[in-house]
Amino acid sequence: MTAISTNPVVSMLDKCKSLCELRQIHALMIKTNLFNHNFTVSRLIAFCSLSGVSGGLDYAASVFPRIQHPNSFIFFALIKGFSDTPSPVESLILYSYMLSCLNYSNGVEFSVPSVLKACGKLLAFDEGRQIQGQVLKTHLWFDPFVGNSMLRMYIDFGEIDLARRVFDRIPNRDVVSWNSMIAGYLKAGETELASGLFDEMPERDVVSCNAMIDGYGKCGRCDLAEKIFETMGDKDVVTWTSMISAYAQNGHPMKALDLFRVMLSLGVKPDGPAIVSVLSAISDLGFVEEGKWLHAYLSMNKMKSSSVFIGSALIDMYSKCGYIENAYLVFRSISHRRNIGDWNSMISGLAIHGLGREAIDIFVDMESIGIEPNEITFLGLLSACSHGGLVEEGQFYFEAMQEKYKIAPRIQHYGCMIDLFGRAGHLEDALSVVHDMPFEVDVLAWKAILSASLKHGDVEIGRSAALRAIELAPDDSSSYVLLSNIYAKAGRWEDVASIRLMMKQRGVKKIAGCSSMLVNGKVYEFLVGKELEKSCSSHVLAKIDEAVSRLKMEGYKPDLSQILLDIEDEGKESLLNLHSEKMAVAFGLIHINKTAPIHIVKNLRVCCDCHSFIKLVSKVYNRIIILRDQNRFHRFENGCCSCNEYW
Repeated sequence: MTAISTNPVVSMLDKCKSLCELRQIHALMIKTNLFNHNFTVSRLIAFCSLSGVSGGLDYAASVFPRIQHPNSFIFFALIKGFSDTPSPVESLILYSYMLSCLNYSNGVEFSVPSVLKACGKLLAFDEGRQIQGQVLKTHLWFDPFVGNSMLRMYIDFGEIDLARRVFDRIPNRDVVSWNSMIAGYLKAGETELASGLFDEMPERDVVSCNAMIDGYGKCGRCDLAEKIFETMGDKDVVTWTSMISAYAQNGHPMKALDLFRVMLSLGVKPDGPAIVSVLSAISDLGFVEEGKWLHAYLSMNKMKSSSVFIGSALIDMYSKCGYIENAYLVFRSISHRRNIGDWNSMISGLAIHGLGREAIDIFVDMESIGIEPNEITFLGLLSACSHGGLVEEGQFYFEAMQEKYKIAPRIQHYGCMIDLFGRAGHLEDALSVVHDMPFEVDVLAWKAILSASLKHGDVEIGRSAALRAIELAPDDSSSYVLLSNIYAKAGRWEDVASIRLMMKQRGVKKIAGCSSMLVNGKVYEFLVGKELEKSCSSHVLAKIDEAVSRLKMEGYKPDLSQILLDIEDEGKESLLNLHSEKMAVAFGLIHINKTAPIHIVKNLRVCCDCHSFIKLVSKVYNRIIILRDQNRFHRFENGCCSCNEYW
């Protein structure tokens, strides 16, 4: 045995790096009669199955039938190898064959954790129960590795109550048992049960804390995630990533960015998920300077944007920060890898910029190189048609999705079609989609009809849609406000007053408009009703007055219907001047270099008056102004807007 184990042919396996070299070593084993020894063939099968050499597992499976008397280690190597694949049915077949060949006491138990893992992946409930029966009849039940594998199997089945029964019966629970059960509860959405178990843990490790931070983040409890994060002594990269992701997913983008900077200052190297979460946070903020800084960091630290998800996140970030050209450059640098996520991000980015034709061109390119679109692709494409006013094209791709690609439309796709028809003024067609779609109509569909009714002045359809939307979401202030706008536009002030009274009685508060911008590394927010810093308040208000005067000479007429108060016109005009977009524009005119664009992020849809105001500002002051509102981007230049009034 010693001579065989030290044979140079066997030792060559440790240096093998490809399937071609593996075949040569196999051939040498056959020529030198080493293949007839169980030790050498076990080494060969184990290397093929577990080394990660491309094609090695399939090669091991092809060699296996030629082995006359396979031992338990050979079976173990193959069963474990197949259990790590996406579809590990071969593990179950091999396990069954092993039981018919070997006595249960001859090393069969080593394969039990792997076959339990395979059962979990395959959702093979009956087979898993049979293996559990075998385990309970033997000493294996006292092996924590086996018990933990069985616990994870039931978690994979989604049988959380059975998993808990297994957990309670494991004789020798270790920290892995506790962590697995906590992860199972969190996966099932049982955050309170996970928290209770976490509190009972006799000994916690980093994995336990990371799981709870991630779980609390996913259910929106950043405060509880913070408590665990702050009390942890040792933190690994997953800890930081989980906390950053919790902030990014729950509307705290600035906290996510600040924590990322702390992470870097402590010398912790971020992983891919951390980068993606921070890029998502920057996308929410809309501050491209931060995005460019992070992109430069990736380049300096040789973290390639071609890595899975990072490239797509970069495209998304640049798009949502108003730099669609930069997004396109990133896309072209990675499009060769044929990752559907990159193409979807590019199409969606073009959509929010109203570049419908360009989005269609990207889709055509995608089809030409054989990349199969998915439902997200069509969601972006239909949105691009909607924002670009491409009604016929939208109808064509909605049909192609179903007929050519056999993708059943989801409610979001129908929502895009409602929006497409509504924006174009085809309200009856939009209503036909609402009535014919095979889903219960949601609040977003009715709000799309409501917005279109406001734009095209259809009071009755707008009223009907508003009442449906309010019925579905009584606490959503936007439906009340849109209906008020419709009434105000029609001069129906009594109806406006009744809507305001309804909101007051129901405790529904209108969301205040807020515009923000990043200037010289500092974030400035402009909020209706909130006083500016004294140092800049007078300058901003004076700039607004100056701009209004100059714009009136160019034909600007304030849209007083945007003020939902039955007061004198002079009072309405004064209130219009305090809209957050106007204050942000004025601040930008004062503080941003004349050659640089003015970037503004608005939390709500830009109003008609501010839209007209900013268009004229771009002409009179010869400035490029890029505004991201709740729905899309508006690029104002030389008196025109990129939206072409489709907003």
